[in-house]
Amino acid sequence: QVGIPRGYAIQARVNMETIVADGSVRPNFGTLSIYEAPNGPGVRTDGFGYAGYKTSTSFDSLLAKVIVHSGSTEFSSAITRMRRALSEFRITGVETNIPFLLNVLAHDDFAESRVTTRWVDNNLSELAAEQVKSRARFVESDASVDGHKVGGFAGARVDTSDPLALFDHDAEVKSRGSGGVVVDDEVVVTGPDGSVGMSSPIQGTIVSIDVDQDDQVRAGQQVAVVEAMKMEHVIRSGIDGIVREITMSAGDVVRDGYPIVFIEAAEVDVDHVAENEQLDPDYIRPDLAENYRRHAFTLDENRPDAVAKRYGRGYRMPRENIAQLMDNGSFKEYWPLIVARQHKRFDMETLRKNTPADGLIAGIGTINANLFDDVDARAMLVHYDYTVLAGTQGGRNHYKQDRMFELAHRFRIPLVLFGEGGGGRPGDDGTGPGVAFDTHTFTQFSKLSGLVPMIAVINGRTFAGNTALVACCDVIIATERTTVAMGGPAMIEGGGLGIYTPEEVGPMSFQVPNGVVDILATDEEDAVEVAKKYLSYFQGRTKEWEAHDQRPLRHAIPENRLRLYDMREIIHTIADKDSVLEIREKFGVGVITAFIRVEGQPMGVIANNPHHLAGAIDSDGADKGARFIQLCDAFDIPVLSLMDCPGMMVGPDVEATALVRHCVRMFNAGANLTTPLFGVVVRKAYGLGVQAMCGASALVGFFTVAWPTAEFAGMNIEGSVKLGYRKELAAIEDAEERRLEFERRVAGAYEGAKAVNAGTGGGLDDVIDPSETREWIASSLKRLPPASPRTEKKYPYIDTW
Repeated sequence: QVGIPRGYAIQARVNMETIVADGSVRPNFGTLSIYEAPNGPGVRTDGFGYAGYKTSTSFDSLLAKVIVHSGSTEFSSAITRMRRALSEFRITGVETNIPFLLNVLAHDDFAESRVTTRWVDNNLSELAAEQVKSRARFVESDASVDGHKVGGFAGARVDTSDPLALFDHDAEVKSRGSGGVVVDDEVVVTGPDGSVGMSSPIQGTIVSIDVDQDDQVRAGQQVAVVEAMKMEHVIRSGIDGIVREITMSAGDVVRDGYPIVFIEAAEVDVDHVAENEQLDPDYIRPDLAENYRRHAFTLDENRPDAVAKRYGRGYRMPRENIAQLMDNGSFKEYWPLIVARQHKRFDMETLRKNTPADGLIAGIGTINANLFDDVDARAMLVHYDYTVLAGTQGGRNHYKQDRMFELAHRFRIPLVLFGEGGGGRPGDDGTGPGVAFDTHTFTQFSKLSGLVPMIAVINGRTFAGNTALVACCDVIIATERTTVAMGGPAMIEGGGLGIYTPEEVGPMSFQVPNGVVDILATDEEDAVEVAKKYLSYFQGRTKEWEAHDQRPLRHAIPENRLRLYDMREIIHTIADKDSVLEIREKFGVGVITAFIRVEGQPMGVIANNPHHLAGAIDSDGADKGARFIQLCDAFDIPVLSLMDCPGMMVGPDVEATALVRHCVRMFNAGANLTTPLFGVVVRKAYGLGVQAMCGASALVGFFTVAWPTAEFAGMNIEGSVKLGYRKELAAIEDAEERRLEFERRVAGAYEGAKAVNAGTGGGLDDVIDPSETREWIASSLKRLPPASPRTEKKYPYIDTW
């Protein structure tokens, strides 16, 4: 049971380093002559120092952690305790960052919790300045050698070839009595008259001395190399001149500021001194050449057998799809060097050759950058490679996907997934017993739903785990030769359910009309173009567009109210030229869903299809429309509803499809829509069906207008007359007279239902000239406030159905 937090605690990390105002951190080394850590109530010190400890240039500079706790509700109490503790910490022999820590504690920003991750950088000059006045809370002693304070060492010899030399070395102060002079209690080494010392900027070990006595050197020429904290620092001459004295040798330990080489300024013979070698920028060093060779395993030109086999099936290589989808030169691949985790079965060279990138190419670039700025054009691509182990999901490609999906989530990057592959891979090296589903990949991927656009493209065979990822996407684009299913032939046979070919399991012949596949493309090239177009609606407004002549809309609806027409022609006429992309065309055919643009602005369209059930809404149509509304709303895309709906479909057959539940999905989706909705009634607007098309009320939309051909009624007019005037009609005994009375009442009801008459009662924003529909939409879009930048999801996820 975790207790209730009480008071404040502060941890200070005491490092053997000096922080200077330019931001550089200089590690310090030497022998601790005194090490007395603070203690007492509320103070704890974790450290490893002791008097006589010889520090090492090979390890981290952390010396101790001081932790204080104050039970007070005032943060200042903890600060005071920490300042006292650090003032009691007595360390000599090696400089530490305690003065820097005391400056941090004394700063008003720290005391008032006004610090950020950039605070130290922004206040470095102040924090690195001479320490604030803070009384040392210990008694100073005279730790000296020959009258001089001990503060590090220089000249100690270390065998750099022995990794344990520093642990066995007994440091000595080489400068003691070595011809130096004492200035401010420190030994200063002087060279020959007129010479200038080239000093080490950091305490460390001499790796090499690169000049000899009496050598001529040029300014900027390398004279020595010093290693500290596993990094080599080049010491260069600051002047042209002649080397007069070398004070140290390779393997010596040198302190900060100690002169290694003394140079007398002089004119040097240019021919005698080799010019700094001019680097050839085109020269490929061996380490870079090796890097190129490793990457070359992933390139198509070095995989002729895989390419030939892929082409033999009539398909493209993944990198061809990537080249077409991503803007030229923008794609940066992640983790291309990984291979399958099958080291128990194959050597590394074989794995590099046969399992490049572990069968998954992934990276980040831009798509449609010719239409949108770099921020809106950015996109992530994850492409399974069927030529590598049938595009199966191996341990490392799962790990790669985890990395990519986390990046997509953190930086809100739209994602395109090419999902062709066979699902989980059984041939990777085992890692011992396990439950097999403790993976992050599917969770990470599903969390992207509703946060970023997710586009799946499939071709060929896609089964099992690959299918699961594909099905989580907002849209599935498949080629005509695709077969996609949750279980492949091996799984079906293993379950004793029969033997099938892959193409029999999930062909497009039923995966398109049943709604699994949203858009059917002819081949991979066509699928990539569709993916680019689909993504563009989520990338923003285009600057260039062209409109159709709108006058034909006046004749789009026949004067004969019973005559059929093509709703898709209306959609294409209202939209910018070549801007329509229909979604799930062959599923739920009574409702048309499509993306369009109006003056470059992306919009979603839901429309009734009079060619199917006269435009009545059935279960599939309701599911299709509701999901599309949710998708548009999640990404703040306005919705246009074109209505010609005689109501909900009725009858026992449609009720058997759970219409009761399905149809009202459009009510809930539309009523909770936060992106603008524009309603246009082109013909029938009857009952609950038309309400489903406009958020359950004509008052939900930014506008709801009608064409002159529109007619409004609570239900089918003939039916309403039969129900409403049943007694009156039953009272007429003559059948012919009864028929004439019925027709008279129906005609009267139709007259009253006409838009120009129904509109007089309110609830309709206007009856408009059909040719003005586009202008109504365009002008209304301009009257809307810009969508607020979104930092969180609007929906937990997009419904997959």
